Amino acid sequence: MHKDYTDIIAIAGDVITVEAEGVGYQDIAQVTTKREISLAQVIRIDGKKVSLQVFSGSKGISTADKVRFFGHAMRVSSGENLLGRIFNGSGLPLDKGPELTDNMIEIGGAPVNPAKRIIPNKMIRTGIPMIDVFNSLVESQKLPIFSIAGEPYNELLSRIAIQAEVDIIILGGMGLKHDDYLFFRDTLEEHGALTHSIFFIHTASDPVVECLLVPDISLAVAEQFALQGKRVLVLLTDMTNFCDALKEISITMEQVPSNRGYPGDLYSQMAARYEKAVDFEGAGSITILAVTTMPGDDVTHPVPDNTGYITEGQFYLKNGVIEPFGSLSRLKQQVNGKTRDDHRTIMDTMIQLFANYRQTREKQAMGFQMSNWDSKLLHYGRLFEERFMSLKVNIPLEKSLDLGWSTLAECFLPEETGIKKSMIEKYWPKIGASNS
Repeated sequence: MHKDYTDIIAIAGDVITVEAEGVGYQDIAQVTTKREISLAQVIRIDGKKVSLQVFSGSKGISTADKVRFFGHAMRVSSGENLLGRIFNGSGLPLDKGPELTDNMIEIGGAPVNPAKRIIPNKMIRTGIPMIDVFNSLVESQKLPIFSIAGEPYNELLSRIAIQAEVDIIILGGMGLKHDDYLFFRDTLEEHGALTHSIFFIHTASDPVVECLLVPDISLAVAEQFALQGKRVLVLLTDMTNFCDALKEISITMEQVPSNRGYPGDLYSQMAARYEKAVDFEGAGSITILAVTTMPGDDVTHPVPDNTGYITEGQFYLKNGVIEPFGSLSRLKQQVNGKTRDDHRTIMDTMIQLFANYRQTREKQAMGFQMSNWDSKLLHYGRLFEERFMSLKVNIPLEKSLDLGWSTLAECFLPEETGIKKSMIEKYWPKIGASNS
């Protein structure tokens, strides 16, 4: 039975404090004023003093208003009825569809016991060569996309959402501009991907606490689908906005700040979400790709710095492309030996030659004389950037590997690549092999 409290003892910003008993952290409450009813979430408990973040803001709330605790954390509907739907950070419809109340589940639960997980061993194909060939995305992996404001990271996420070979896409938008939200919706609808997608959208104008709910709601729903055998890809943008929301709440609560004003438990807060990535034995999986914008392109900023200790590598989006030397998938070796026997050869050889191209370009910029080998590297580097690094490229893995061989043959002699003879005999294109 729900109990009403009228002992609101403090109102600070959008946080109210009430004296209550038998309340749990992150429990949901209802605040009733003379004009409206608002939802709130418990964000701090100090003895009998319970602090709640009001979703719609504290404007119009007085100390005489009633607070009713529901005795449970935030809940969201789950199941097939969510597919193709768009909700806000509280799980309420944004698409003018009906509000869903079936199969309600609590959000923010604990990550899966490691003993129940299996070793990641299945690749998620995206059609993007810089991912599929050079830094393969693996089921149950957790990877951030490090970038800066202005880079096309949302465009990259939408392409992955359209092309990734998974069963369900869940997009968790945090602090999105309204135009970005419309871009995701229209792009996925245009390419027929909206029917197997679910959106949970928090825009910059929405209450801060809803930003904190988006990852939990997205991952709770993803877990239910994964337990039913579905391969789920969760796309989160932008985790820096999530961390800024944590920072804002902690300042309101007058907590002692840590590095650059962020709360001292920033690492734990992010890890609690990222560790939801899992591959269930005998069921499905949850894979997480999360944009992390770096203020001033500073990788030592607390958000990307802490993220790097949690995740299994990163994609580094810079100048509109996935940068080969800033990106890393630590699990790629689990899958790229199972794709085609030349996958690792192409990956290693092309990256090594591209590193040589970067050095040659520096020599050229400094006015050094170019040798015949330097000219070959410059030609190769331009082809590599055009055929593999451009985000406009959309080809399957096998065609990417074939394109890798033909690109090498256009620029080098077989013996100049350092590839072993057996692999040359099997894959080196006959046309162009005599190119000098």
